[in-house]
Amino acid sequence: MYMQNPETQTLTMLGIESSCDDTAAAVVRHRVGGAAEILSSVVFDQAALHADFGGIVPEIAARAHAEKLDLCVEEALLQAGLGLRDLDAIAVTAGPGLIGGVLSGVMCAKGLAVGTGLPLIGVNHLAGHALTPRMTDQLEYPYLMLLVSGGHCQFLIVRGFDDFTRLGGTIDDAPGEAFDKTARLLGLGQPGGPEVEKAASDGDPKRFRFPRPLLDRPDCDMSFSGLKTALRRARDGLIAEKGGLTRHDVADLSAGFQAAIRDVLVEKSRRAMQAFLASEAPENPAFAVAGGVAANGAIRAGLTELCQTQGLKFLAPPLQYCTDNAAMIAWAGLENFRAGRVSDLSLTARPRWPLDQKSRPMLGSGKKGAKA
Repeated sequence: MYMQNPETQTLTMLGIESSCDDTAAAVVRHRVGGAAEILSSVVFDQAALHADFGGIVPEIAARAHAEKLDLCVEEALLQAGLGLRDLDAIAVTAGPGLIGGVLSGVMCAKGLAVGTGLPLIGVNHLAGHALTPRMTDQLEYPYLMLLVSGGHCQFLIVRGFDDFTRLGGTIDDAPGEAFDKTARLLGLGQPGGPEVEKAASDGDPKRFRFPRPLLDRPDCDMSFSGLKTALRRARDGLIAEKGGLTRHDVADLSAGFQAAIRDVLVEKSRRAMQAFLASEAPENPAFAVAGGVAANGAIRAGLTELCQTQGLKFLAPPLQYCTDNAAMIAWAGLENFRAGRVSDLSLTARPRWPLDQKSRPMLGSGKKGAKA
């Protein structure tokens, strides 16, 4: 059994992630006072499996995870040049997410823990995203985080590895989900975010003036379902008028939609920054963004400019660590392990798992289930 002191030693952690449609495993090493070493990060995507369905099919995703998890772990260890005996613990996403995929990952991690005698740490997928800037940039607590992805969108004050305060979030669709649905409405490919951004690059964002939902409310909550509906109506109007959509129509619709998403995120981020600065008064205030939508160039540019005007440092981890990955799970596991947080074999898969246990639950349901 593991007997050394995790608070002071160099730790090597295996991370496993299977909450949605990516099967991932990674090995991360960390020495107290040093930077994280990402020894390997392997992701097996399932895009081809779901391409014909216009979205993720949970049963197909769960089966694919079950078939690929052991191969993914093996590849991560191979790339790291390590064996199971070289690890200090195993971290796994235990929620929130598609329950079949989360269960596959938890069962895989339990089997490895039983077979090796290594400690097991169940990790909140959202905490993995929220703590990523500490892995990639050694960001100190506290900081403000915008988690913006296919299944989630929320502002978090991050004060510790298990201390999160949600300032607001989406009450219906997450931005990434809205991008995917918009791509399907416009006949673009999946995942929708990159496809809509590509189409928008040739479009006129002023041709269609889409709504900016909830900007009349002073809080940090957001809504994107009505924006998607407005785009569908504009599309249907063009089809009724002209019998179809031209390439320029698709480009202009995409540009207008992307501009609306950007404007909402920037304005709500401004309000979250004001609340964060008033609440924490940090010496070196920072605003971090993670999740697949953080890769969008227009949104990132808007948030970068906002940080400059508000006096906060802007941080966005490299793209491969913004989207779902196991390195962030390994890192979150390291932070939990150093604090003595270890799971046992009663660890269960959770479809819902809010980071902020004190705030009211968010309404709506996205790719990963009801908003956490």
